[in-house]
Amino acid sequence: MPTPMDPTSSGFLFAESRTQPMHVGGLQLFAKPVGAGRNFAKDLYDEMLTHDDPAPLFLKRPHRSLGTAGQWCWVEDEQFDLEYHVRHNALPKPGRVRELLELCSRLHGTRLALDRPLWEFHLIEGLRDGRLAVYTKMHHALVDGVSSMRLLQRVLSTDPDERDQPPMWSAAHVRTSPALREAAEQLPEHGAFGLPSGLLGSALSIGADAAGLPGALVRTLSRGVRNETSQVSLYAPRTLVNTTITGSRRFAAEDWPIERIRGVGRATGTTLNDVVLAMCSGAMRTYLSELGGLPEASLVAMVPVGLQAKSSQSASARGGNAVGAVMVALGTDLADPADRLRSVHESMVSGKRALGEMTPAQIVAMSALGLAPAVLPPMFKVQGLGRPPFNLVISNVPGPRRPHYFNGMRLEGLYPLSIPIHGMALNITCTSYDGQMGFGLTGCRRTVPHLQRLLGHLDSELLALERAAGL
Repeated sequence: MPTPMDPTSSGFLFAESRTQPMHVGGLQLFAKPVGAGRNFAKDLYDEMLTHDDPAPLFLKRPHRSLGTAGQWCWVEDEQFDLEYHVRHNALPKPGRVRELLELCSRLHGTRLALDRPLWEFHLIEGLRDGRLAVYTKMHHALVDGVSSMRLLQRVLSTDPDERDQPPMWSAAHVRTSPALREAAEQLPEHGAFGLPSGLLGSALSIGADAAGLPGALVRTLSRGVRNETSQVSLYAPRTLVNTTITGSRRFAAEDWPIERIRGVGRATGTTLNDVVLAMCSGAMRTYLSELGGLPEASLVAMVPVGLQAKSSQSASARGGNAVGAVMVALGTDLADPADRLRSVHESMVSGKRALGEMTPAQIVAMSALGLAPAVLPPMFKVQGLGRPPFNLVISNVPGPRRPHYFNGMRLEGLYPLSIPIHGMALNITCTSYDGQMGFGLTGCRRTVPHLQRLLGHLDSELLALERAAGL
């Protein structure tokens, strides 16, 4: 029986095209357990294929027809083929991380088949250091990047001696984990750029909070007109990353010790997230300067922000966390790294304060207003008609703080792959894990040249920030 699809999930399917695949991905690096034989990867792959009892989430495929009035819905795939979704790959020699990232880039640029459940799992061997890699991708209509990361983490263990752990798609997790059962049975809770999936749709049905919307709208637009941090940006310059993209992808990844990043924050009175944004700011400034494309005005990044409840009037007072989007001026027009960090910090403080003055429904509506110029044009195939609402997306997704394992393999690296869209050819997503901050850079290979150079620029910028902080 078809299950209705929420408007946001449908929007991701309508927006998808050959040049704009709408799936998120993740790369995990594992060290084999001590004593693992030459056939360890093959034996692991064969064992995972025995779990041919997928949870409901992994059996859902999109469907639309005359019977659904042309609207997308979910149906259970009655011809499910596990070996299509779960694949065993080997890298060509010399088996460097470079070859691994090239493979992930190609896999990430390939659309998921809409006549099958919208996910793939790739077990990859052939790294010359002996490690194994896992690349997964799931359509944004099915689950967002944050939720897919949580699904992967829930199948891991903190016990290095635990064995017989079922893979992520196995229904065994649903039977043993109420949280995973809820995730499998419900529609995704998040949507574009890691924000609530009701972001656009819910803005149309605010309800009791509608009375406060005019005031929130005036304040938001007023801040945007004054070029202050808010949910709306009116002054993002056009750069080489703000153009129509192709379907080819380039993925670059690296990690840095969290303690180094925190050290800069402690010395300067800023947060870890501020320093991450400042690293991206300096890296983008150098990158665009090298290519002769650094604009005079500061780049603007869309940054998802979570606010803790602080008072009965705060954005999150009605339960849990309130999540919104702020458009942060990165300070790429400033030559000094300390000035860039200070600018980012002030922008983030201002943006959080603005969000904290709104109710959850008002945050939803104002964030939707700011995102609409980026999300709607690709959906209706009318992109490129005006100034970009922001230049790139920078997200920071918290991951496990302790080492995790899968069937004796230690997880050594965790890197997210995200979605470039028309007009936004670069996405930077970070994930923390076991004392490291992993940066995943996903860009259009043909419109964002030499993407891997950004990794070196990120490293140089962290060094520059440490020197500026007196470390």
